[in-house]
Amino acid sequence: MRSLRYEMAAVQQYLTQSSLAALWHLEDYSAMFRNEAEEEMSHVQLVIDHMLKIGIAPNGLQLPPVRPGRSLQEMLAIDREFEVEVIGLYDEAKEYCGRLRLIEMNLLYDRLLRDELHHLAEIDRLLADMRSAGRA
Repeated sequence: MRSLRYEMAAVQQYLTQSSLAALWHLEDYSAMFRNEAEEEMSHVQLVIDHMLKIGIAPNGLQLPPVRPGRSLQEMLAIDREFEVEVIGLYDEAKEYCGRLRLIEMNLLYDRLLRDELHHLAEIDRLLADMRSAGRA
């Protein structure tokens, strides 16, 4: 399942960004990225649980390379791109499962989609705050 690959990549990305933010003494952002990683890890668990229910054993995945960013704003912009991509995947998967009446999978993708939309809204808010602060 592509969703497992995306969720594992997100965990890796957010943990890396959390560590970088800590190195830059941005403790609030470090904690925020760590919380995002934990939420993505809960998504990993949901996907694995579902895979096992339908008889698919999760296996090794080749994850995309981490793109940490060279500044906080760049990190958030990279994360925004990633979230938009994941939202597209989950929206498509939800629609497909709905057409095939795969109710349980549809519910899983609906939950993941809502969470990712929330992540995107939060990233957009942080980027807007940074733009506003930069103008002041």
